[in-house]
Amino acid sequence: MSRHGGGGGDGGAGGGLGSGGRGSASFSGPWTPPPGSGSGPGGASGGSSGRSDPSGGRREPPEKRLTLFALRLAVLEKAASGLGKLDFVWATVVLLGGFVGSLNTTDFWCITVILAGEGARVFGRSHELEWQHHASQAFITVGGVLRSSSRFFRRVLHLPSAATDDGARRTAFSPAQVVQRHQIAAVTLTQKQRRRTWHAPDVSLLPYTGWVSASRNIGRLLNWLQVLSAFACVALSLMRLWKHNFSDDDDGTPSSKNKRPALLLFYTLALLEACLFLLEKAYWVWGFDSRRLLQQVADECQLGAHDGPVSLRRFFYDAYSRCVDGSIFDGIKMDLVTFAEDLVLSDFLDEQLIGVRVLEQFAKNAGSGGDTLRKVGTNPRSVERLVEMLSWKRLGEEEVRRSAAEVVSKLAGKRQNALRLSAIPGAIESVASLLYTGRGAAVSGMHPQPPHPEEERRYDYLPFNLQGLRILKKLARDDQDNCGKIESARGLLAKIVDFTWASPDLLDNQHASDSQVRAVKRALQVVKMLASTTGRTGEALRQGLASNVFAVSNLRWILRYGRLHRELQKLAIDVLTALAMGDTGKEAITGTGGLVTLLLSVFVGAEDGAGVLAREAGEALAMLALESDKGCAAILKRADVLGHLVSALQLQGDSDGGTRRLNAARVLRSLCAYSGSEHRERLRVATEALPAALRLTMTITESDKVILEVCVGLTTQICGFVDGERFAAELRRAGVEERAYVERLAGILRDHKYPEIKVPRMRRFVVQQVIWMMKCSRGDGYVELLKEVGMEGLLESIADTTSELECYHVFSGSVGIGKHRESFCGIVDTALELIARTSRSCS
Repeated sequence: MSRHGGGGGDGGAGGGLGSGGRGSASFSGPWTPPPGSGSGPGGASGGSSGRSDPSGGRREPPEKRLTLFALRLAVLEKAASGLGKLDFVWATVVLLGGFVGSLNTTDFWCITVILAGEGARVFGRSHELEWQHHASQAFITVGGVLRSSSRFFRRVLHLPSAATDDGARRTAFSPAQVVQRHQIAAVTLTQKQRRRTWHAPDVSLLPYTGWVSASRNIGRLLNWLQVLSAFACVALSLMRLWKHNFSDDDDGTPSSKNKRPALLLFYTLALLEACLFLLEKAYWVWGFDSRRLLQQVADECQLGAHDGPVSLRRFFYDAYSRCVDGSIFDGIKMDLVTFAEDLVLSDFLDEQLIGVRVLEQFAKNAGSGGDTLRKVGTNPRSVERLVEMLSWKRLGEEEVRRSAAEVVSKLAGKRQNALRLSAIPGAIESVASLLYTGRGAAVSGMHPQPPHPEEERRYDYLPFNLQGLRILKKLARDDQDNCGKIESARGLLAKIVDFTWASPDLLDNQHASDSQVRAVKRALQVVKMLASTTGRTGEALRQGLASNVFAVSNLRWILRYGRLHRELQKLAIDVLTALAMGDTGKEAITGTGGLVTLLLSVFVGAEDGAGVLAREAGEALAMLALESDKGCAAILKRADVLGHLVSALQLQGDSDGGTRRLNAARVLRSLCAYSGSEHRERLRVATEALPAALRLTMTITESDKVILEVCVGLTTQICGFVDGERFAAELRRAGVEERAYVERLAGILRDHKYPEIKVPRMRRFVVQQVIWMMKCSRGDGYVELLKEVGMEGLLESIADTTSELECYHVFSGSVGIGKHRESFCGIVDTALELIARTSRSCS
């Protein structure tokens, strides 16, 4: 069985970052625009949407266009600010300081007005950026409210929506669903109104002024004041430079000879500074309004028509502020992933929603997913917050929770990230909270309690159930530690088992909801991974699952009514095979009425189109009968089972026939070995399979070691029902000479000088067959043949190479399951003693 390493024996014996931190270089991984993203010719962004990578023609991250735009604006801003400061210093030190007494009235007031405007602009620019930040925060909040309201009115009026939050939901809503959505929007607004801290854009700076002095309007006011100041500066500078007569004072007396060049320089600097500022504003307007840069980048990133521009506006202001406040190159070191992580760590729900949506979209994108997950996975604070979001259950937090679950699911798909996720205290419990069904505590799938109708209408649990099961499946994949944590989480196994319940109405319905069937499928996949876990952890998990009184019963319903869902039936059989590895599982399976009969019906082909299921059912039956008299008795309850097993053993060696033949040999061998004396007479029918087993032993090559091992073992068990004369007759019936058969056994021992994990019982079965041949009525003749082929030397060599590996039927990793009742060393000693005793008696 591949679940436990290799296959062999009755049940199939088994064998055994980039840095990505904050403040790093830009998120410069290659970007491949998806089809229809508008990045090609004729798309929304045209040919200028990005730069081609010369190595492979792949696109650069779209946010680089925003950081480059911010860099260019910052160059103009810093140039204008530098000229403004120089002009300010020149006017205060040279003109007003040196020529204040000789300036005429016009120049004095022109200089005063220009200095006031420049001073307010130069020294207030950073503060204006702060207000712009607050304005962008206000835009996020207002945008979210307006979107909720617009969606509500569109649904009331039955108007089509151009784009939804997820970009895919375009179905009609019932009046109850419309009321539900409106209730969610109302709860969200209520939460915003009940925050314990002020939301900066809503703060009124002066009492009794209302929206006039609200901080969201201050940024616009400062911006327009600066524009008006620049225009005034241009007008005054041009007016004075056009006159350029600065030599006379107001009373007509000649002025100092240096006053004219000083005033010319001042007005020239003021004009250049104002022109640069206006050029910056024009470039700003051209980039955002004419080129629609934000919308283009949002389309390339697939962030949505509403949320994309909102989040990118905040991102641009952050990059621009860094370029202005520090080095002009500080802003280009930003990337959208780092920006989204900052929003995720915010205390405001709107910002958290924007941030987690950006992470979700980038994590799902094929071109940016790997770099995004590596960057987020190496940030412990971001991962902890995302895991924390999984347990948020308020109605207003539904979208944040859903997006966070998607990101966590993507993170869990990477092994290193999965280890980091499971190492977070309470992470498994947070994932388990996604499996809430609205029914309270986990209850039996056989007796489901209907959810409260009011609660069901207000919250859709199924998407979260699917995400939770998906995350658990990725965490449990090939990781014993994570499986152990899942087993240790209180009540989690019961929740997972509860989701394996599928009612007959659901299984027989061809038009059943795909999401409901998918939930059952994912639950079965998780249970299969847990039950197939190797080592001591797997043993504890199988015992815990088998101890759940509803686990095996749920699997029975799937086998009985799941004809339309073959994949579910296959998963159910795989789970039964894994559970049958333990005694508790065997008891649960045999104690569930009709389950063994269902497996037999599938195995013998009673159902059409069940070829794949037949192979899986054969493995389950073989594991169930191994070392279990109760399992054998349950199988033998079907009257024609032995005939079907003998017929399956005689199938041709094609793909399906070879696998079914192998499983039939496994089941038949266990029935002969462990059924007990009460079934001995009935099992004599198995002797009809002896010729087929002998022919297979002689013809199977070393590439089919597993079938060879089982055939030798089956021959050994069937020989317990015949004597030497009958065995010789069956050899002749199979067309096999006695000497050739003995040489074949010796050849098998020569080929297996040491035990192999794939076929750990090969040498045991051969030695047992040798012992039987020496004990049978024709033993003397067989002893001579055994001596001639060198069997005594082979047995002595085997005695020196025996291993603990050969003492078990099945392996779960490095842990043996189903220990043989007789040690292999004792069997070899018995064979040596028999061959030596016979040699002495003959001499």
